Amino acid sequence: MSALSGLRVLELAEGVAGEFCGKLLADFGAEVIKVERPVTGSPTRRLGPFAQRGAEPERSGLFAWLNTNKSSVALDLSDADGREAVNGLLAVVDVVIDDHAPGYLATLGLSAQGYADNWPRLVVCAISPYGADVPDERRHAHDLNVFHASGWGYHTPSGAGDGQVPLKGAGRFIPSYESGLEAALCVMAAVFERDTNGHGRFIDVSMQAVLASRADYVLAQMASGDMPVSGDRRAYDLFGPAGIFACREGFAYIWMSAPAHWEALGKLLNEPDWMREFPDNWLERECTPERVEVVREHIAAWLATQDKHAVSAAAQELGLTVVAVNNASDLEASPQYQHRRFFTAVDHPQQGLAMYPTVPYRLSDTPAGIERAAPLLGQHTDAVLAALDNTQPLGAPDTPAPTSGPLAGVRVVELTKVWAGPYVGKLLAYLGAEVIRIESEGSLDVTRTFGVEDMNNAPGFHAVNPQKLSMQINMKSEEGIAVLLDLIRDSDMVIENLRPGAMARLGLDYATLKAANPAIVYVAMSMYGSEGPLSYQTGYAPCFAALGGLSALVGYPGEAPQGMNIRYADSTFGALAAYAGLVALRHARHTGRGQFVDVSAVESMSSMIGDAVMDFTLNGVIRDCDGNRHEDMVPHGAYPCAGGEWLSIAVADDESWRALAACMGRDELAQDPAYATLASRRERAPGIDAMLAKWTAQSDAGELTAMLQERGVAAARSQSSLDLVADAHLWSRGFYIEVANSAGQGRTTVGPGWSMTRAAQIGRAAPDLGEHTSHLLGSVLGLTQERQKELADAGATR
Repeated sequence: MSALSGLRVLELAEGVAGEFCGKLLADFGAEVIKVERPVTGSPTRRLGPFAQRGAEPERSGLFAWLNTNKSSVALDLSDADGREAVNGLLAVVDVVIDDHAPGYLATLGLSAQGYADNWPRLVVCAISPYGADVPDERRHAHDLNVFHASGWGYHTPSGAGDGQVPLKGAGRFIPSYESGLEAALCVMAAVFERDTNGHGRFIDVSMQAVLASRADYVLAQMASGDMPVSGDRRAYDLFGPAGIFACREGFAYIWMSAPAHWEALGKLLNEPDWMREFPDNWLERECTPERVEVVREHIAAWLATQDKHAVSAAAQELGLTVVAVNNASDLEASPQYQHRRFFTAVDHPQQGLAMYPTVPYRLSDTPAGIERAAPLLGQHTDAVLAALDNTQPLGAPDTPAPTSGPLAGVRVVELTKVWAGPYVGKLLAYLGAEVIRIESEGSLDVTRTFGVEDMNNAPGFHAVNPQKLSMQINMKSEEGIAVLLDLIRDSDMVIENLRPGAMARLGLDYATLKAANPAIVYVAMSMYGSEGPLSYQTGYAPCFAALGGLSALVGYPGEAPQGMNIRYADSTFGALAAYAGLVALRHARHTGRGQFVDVSAVESMSSMIGDAVMDFTLNGVIRDCDGNRHEDMVPHGAYPCAGGEWLSIAVADDESWRALAACMGRDELAQDPAYATLASRRERAPGIDAMLAKWTAQSDAGELTAMLQERGVAAARSQSSLDLVADAHLWSRGFYIEVANSAGQGRTTVGPGWSMTRAAQIGRAAPDLGEHTSHLLGSVLGLTQERQKELADAGATR
């Protein structure tokens, strides 16, 4: 049985975000019914890459990847028959996914209030660029605008100078993929609850808020006043010699941040004389620009002679994190990807046989999989509508709606470090779960200790651990392990992102936990997954992006890759782990059987560029740095404005081009055949960019945004960290929230990327070390005060 067997989803979405959400559910076995327009179908059918075989509208590789395992129903929702058919479907499905502009669902009676009045059992999820409460000045937006409004555009790439054009990130659709993932996570939490009490929820996902929340480690520190905000393009950066360097063929990324990395580099280079001039701890205490420049020069000269894969393996053996900057060809050839079967053969009825990228998580009992190719337009219309006559409509729930978050009553044990793992726990806590961090004085998280005097007032730790409990357990103690196993017996999920093999050495492998609690969901997170020829390797967020294929796509045309911002990857990895964990949790609730959920950080990154990977597997095209180019939009980029600001503009159709020309006072451009169509504008893209840059250069970015939005042109200011923390719309949505510790001391932190009816209450700041140990030992495990003292005296709870 598939993990989501029996779950019926109506997909009204017509964009990448909603279709990606539906794909994540369908690939786990949900029945996803996609509503499409007759004749033309979903707009994503007209987006590339396009297969060399097939007839329109069946050639899109993007549509083919996004819509595996789905059914297609062609309905015209502008006429009465189409509306009647949709109403029939709404009476029998469990979930609705939409990504039209705010207000669209209300026309179908599916507003936040309308769904409750008419279909109270439905889980309705709406995804839009700025959420349902979008202000007029942000009503028109595409992925590029969201990327810039979220702060990522302004800070991409890392190390950018003020005059360098900000970049759009990898591929075309990162904001859509991220938002579709967040929507799937929320849907799974709501479905988990609905299975118990019969009540649905309305979920409002803001793409801007989702993207901004992925930077919570820095953004929460900025919002609380612990980290400076500014107009500096490098505000998100980490200073040091890390970066991308050219190799004999291709590129490699090297990470160095600690004395151990410096020592390993010395061994790899046979202790060269130039390294002896540096103090041993210079990376931590004496990291000057001059030293960084010298180190980078020597590293560049050395790596230029190396093979990117061979040098990566040699460095990893010594404890130095060097990784290849992979492209799509490298991904398909990767022995690790082959071992984990990340690619699978799919035979499309018109496009033919091709290898499709799959998912970054492996579930031991109910794995995700592609069972059938994307549907032809309207392929299942007759069968789906005929089945309505034999399907019993879902009745109204017979109990009052709960007032807590959808995961209320779920207990999660978190054994994680730094960012990606804690981010999983944070998402689950924000959905209402009780999340218990297991900590020890002898093995503190680096975010509790780095650069601070008070471990309980560490800004980095506070950023990713609000709304959690902290329990001290010494996992090097037999009695401590016994206490932890007792806690796991009464829990639903365990999350860990320790080094591969560490949990087994502690006697906490999945087999042991399963014996203690057969229903436990065990989520293991690592760079490459727990098995395979490269599973021993470790790395950091920029390494995930390099290995997963993202970094190779980010840069200026004709130049070396620049890569994503150094902060990108950890939180995305965490969100995918959280989603997979919830799928397994629902299955455990239905069957009483937990399972092992093995999540790869590198594959998580590849999941964010599925369309670029499909271009290789379908057509052999290896995409490289394309600046801000977008084959379906011209112009599409970031343009300089007065005061060092930048403005993002994305033109998706001829009408928007004419509106832009009018704003520029260049009506002749609207009539000129040389610019009249996308194809003609694509041929002249560099010239159009130069023309726009000249027009915007002396103007205020905010004023231009307002003017362009009024004319229907998708535009957004590229937001600095200062802009982001001051963003009135994010504040009004409750994205920034006030939390307090047990002493009543408050601080501002970053909330979730969603809002929902009956949302979980979020009010607790990150916990002090061991703050809840006594409560959990007594109230949950039932230990007496005397027994608690014995454990403390024995060092088991330190």
